[in-house]
Amino acid sequence: MEVREIIWLDAFVEKLWRKHHAHVEEVEEVLAGQPALRRVARGDVAGEDVYSAMGQTRSGRNLIVFFVLKTGARALVISARDMRPKERSRYAKK
Repeated sequence: MEVREIIWLDAFVEKLWRKHHAHVEEVEEVLAGQPALRRVARGDVAGEDVYSAMGQTRSGRNLIVFFVLKTGARALVISARDMRPKERSRYAKK
């Protein structure tokens, strides 16, 4: 799966920083790299499921990004945070 475009909503951008101290640029680095992708939930709209992307930023921060995959390979980012220890371990094995 490839993400061709990232959709940013102001409410989610503010939440990323307020709750998780994650920058838009860090999320973009993860999604532009080779993240470990996984479907985590069925979306409310048919064909728009929620996915997670685990990856590392250029500075070495391990993030997990949650997004809704929309038509046209567009990702609506809804959250991002530091990986938990179990997630880091799973990511390291891939």
